[in-house]
Amino acid sequence: MKLRKRLIKLWIAEGFVQQVDRTAPKEVAESYLMELILRSMLQVVRRNEFGRPKRCKMHDLLREIGLSISEKEKFGVVYDGKVEIGECESHQARRLSIQTTKWDLQSYSSITRLRSLFVFVNGSVSFSNTLMSKFKLLRTLDLENAAIDVLPEELGTLFNLRYLNLRGTPMAELPKSIGELRNLELLDISETNIKELPSEVAKLQNLRHLNMWSKFIADIHNFELVRGMQVPFEISKLKKLQVMANIEAEGNIIKQLRSMTQVSRMGISNLKEADEQNMCSSIQNLKLLHHLCLMVNNETEFLRVDALRTPPPQLQKLFLFGKLESVPHWFCSLQNLTYLWLHWSRLKDDPLPHIAALPNLRKGVMPDIQELWIDSCLMLNAVPYGIESLTNLQSLLLTNCSASLIGRVNDVESKDRSKVLHIPNIKCFKRRGELP
Repeated sequence: MKLRKRLIKLWIAEGFVQQVDRTAPKEVAESYLMELILRSMLQVVRRNEFGRPKRCKMHDLLREIGLSISEKEKFGVVYDGKVEIGECESHQARRLSIQTTKWDLQSYSSITRLRSLFVFVNGSVSFSNTLMSKFKLLRTLDLENAAIDVLPEELGTLFNLRYLNLRGTPMAELPKSIGELRNLELLDISETNIKELPSEVAKLQNLRHLNMWSKFIADIHNFELVRGMQVPFEISKLKKLQVMANIEAEGNIIKQLRSMTQVSRMGISNLKEADEQNMCSSIQNLKLLHHLCLMVNNETEFLRVDALRTPPPQLQKLFLFGKLESVPHWFCSLQNLTYLWLHWSRLKDDPLPHIAALPNLRKGVMPDIQELWIDSCLMLNAVPYGIESLTNLQSLLLTNCSASLIGRVNDVESKDRSKVLHIPNIKCFKRRGELP
């Protein structure tokens, strides 16, 4: 199965998608994907909260036909261990997908025409300097979740590389030669052991996507869900950067963000109360921002955002992690907001009147919602008003909620019971994964 976002980024990196008139490559790629779905060449496995495809798969028969044509045209080949490696080499394909543990990367050194290399195995992976230098035409290197802990300095010889995905690998640092990849557009080092971005990354003037959050903590009741990464002061030189998630608020880096006006998605962790003015001033200047995540790493620290006069006009997703003294005064200005997450806010005042006033969260805008999760709402003693109108709701999950609410949901004699009878799957937990 393929994630929609990952697939689109790969298409763009490969050069399959170009800007059409004023339509951005991403939007063109989205239209290509929808056409494949409408033609039943791809099947939607899961949709996101907005109803857009999130995961897709290809029917087994179509996949076999596609692989056959791909090999014949020397477009690409899949090595799954069922044939000898020499047979793959004989195809001289421009794209190689390795999907078996019975392999040795050094065996592919003669495939010098490679444009893309994908490794979908859990076994150990290593690149020698000699091997890396033979892949100079490579545009895409995808090692997500592979057991590779180091890349050689020869990585810098891959001048044509546009896409480097190291997500989920045990890698602890990037080679200094990363700065030589002047055509790199996407770098994903999320969920790795890398703690700090080398200063050489600031040389990547074509970089558009920089994903680098640390691993999530499994227990959502733990205050700290995710950490960012320390980045060099010079990162503000990356004027084409559109996605930067997540960075640690260290030194004067927050103040420098105001010059990165192309950023549309940003996450900042380890914020301090003293960062309020610089942070809000920078956010105020990022007019293209549609996804924003702000986090404090200390549960005693307040997340202060009142210095923000007006939020970015295109903001659609907002995540606030940390204590809030009050509901931000600019909430009423979130005209395009469709996704809001308040974690550990410890608000004394009820935020619902402010949230209810948001135009994109008004009554009836979620008729197709299929999953509803209510967590740690200890003062909620009755079934939420209007839940009976969510006729497509398939799953209701209550975690760490009041005994009164759980009783009203489970008790067949309860007057609220009739409001949830249409929901096929209802589960109640004291803590996530713990039955009451």
